[in-house]
Amino acid sequence: MNFSAPNQFAPDPNLKVFLNGHIVPLAQATINVFDHGLLYGDGVFEGIRAYGGRVFRLEAHLQRLAESARAIRLHIPMTPQELAEATLDTINANRITDGYIRLVVTRGVGYLGVSPARTGNPSVFIIASQIELYPRELYEKGMAIISCSVIRNHPNAVSPRIKSLNYLNNILAKIEALDAGVHEAVMYNHLGYVAECTGDNIFVIRKGVVMTPPTAAGLLEGITRDAVIELLEKRGLPFKEINLTRHDLYVADEAFLTGTAAEVIPVTKIDNRPIGDGQPGMITRQLIADFRNLVNGRG
Repeated sequence: MNFSAPNQFAPDPNLKVFLNGHIVPLAQATINVFDHGLLYGDGVFEGIRAYGGRVFRLEAHLQRLAESARAIRLHIPMTPQELAEATLDTINANRITDGYIRLVVTRGVGYLGVSPARTGNPSVFIIASQIELYPRELYEKGMAIISCSVIRNHPNAVSPRIKSLNYLNNILAKIEALDAGVHEAVMYNHLGYVAECTGDNIFVIRKGVVMTPPTAAGLLEGITRDAVIELLEKRGLPFKEINLTRHDLYVADEAFLTGTAAEVIPVTKIDNRPIGDGQPGMITRQLIADFRNLVNGRG
């Protein structure tokens, strides 16, 4: 795949974007080339979903954004309430009821050189648009994934719990998945345990027990991951946060991924090996239904 080919997926030119206190047309939503978010990936972001005109777990997203910013010593120049209002204003300006929201805070304009001491005011922008991460048929038939050679960042280097603008670790793993002809790849940590996928958390089911890696394995604590764990508890299904190996993936009866964009999607093959009988399992299908009920206000 040629990743330098001309862009055939340009955004809707009629979009309106929140940028530093104002909602402006997309063509005017520009970032200075000296912004350290662009130059060095110095910033944080959140991917958020709206369903039926309601923003799903906005407070949790803003809390995670604040924690990511605090971890990299980045001051957000807006209060949580102001960010919430700006998010709602942006989706309303674009007449979005069901869509995807990207909230970004950058370090701001500075000079060439990595020092944040020479940057100005942080920039805040919010994009509200549509997203379809995976083809719809995969939610019915399940998807194939691979194990990739790119490991998750060491937690003593850059903490995976920081949702930063520097996603090169994930991008390299995603390229490996695309080269293999699949949509996702499992990333392992420096100890060989399962961490997460390039943009999603992973769960497996074995003998009726649902399992997912703990945060210490080197993963980002997904908002959808947390929602699914709550659904498991509500149903009284056995659940463990436990270190998983590649072997655990291979012998699983069911598997699924969770993410803001992905929601809940079944995995039916890994490294060309079928999971269970190669079809989405009963528990996975129930959780997909439960999650849809939850986001649509029926859960």
